[in-house]
Amino acid sequence: MACQSERGKNAVLFFCLRAAPVCSALGKFMIGKIEGSCHCGEVNWRFEGIPESATACNCTVCRRYGVLWAYDYENEGITVSGPTHAYIRGEAIEFHFCPKCGCVAYWRAQAVDEDGRRRIAVNLRLTEPELIAKLPIDHFDGLNTFDDLPRDGRCIGDYWF
Repeated sequence: MACQSERGKNAVLFFCLRAAPVCSALGKFMIGKIEGSCHCGEVNWRFEGIPESATACNCTVCRRYGVLWAYDYENEGITVSGPTHAYIRGEAIEFHFCPKCGCVAYWRAQAVDEDGRRRIAVNLRLTEPELIAKLPIDHFDGLNTFDDLPRDGRCIGDYWF
């Protein structure tokens, strides 16, 4: 389903964002990576490829931070750099933020999985808006049910701009 702002225009561009990490459509070249940084530039992240979507979570932490997450594995699809402080919530994840400007950059699992890989998610709000405006938003009920909720057809650009 296309974003509401995309219905009836640039459908090829939207499909391109969803279907391939590197793509050319409507005369515009889509990059094969997304990079983000905190406000002061000390903390940086790189997401290889283009995320399929952004996740908005309503848990007690994420709704306060106002973040949009893109997920992968640390040092595989996502790399991070720069000094951070972590807010550790429970025994599962830690939220990393810049100690200088306070921006929430990413969360990461406290432990590796059975394959020795560590889950991580970057805050897409730390990248340039035009790079992610067409990504659909997935909603996750982290407050009550821990269920993925149905897509409502909106994308980041419908909220952000």
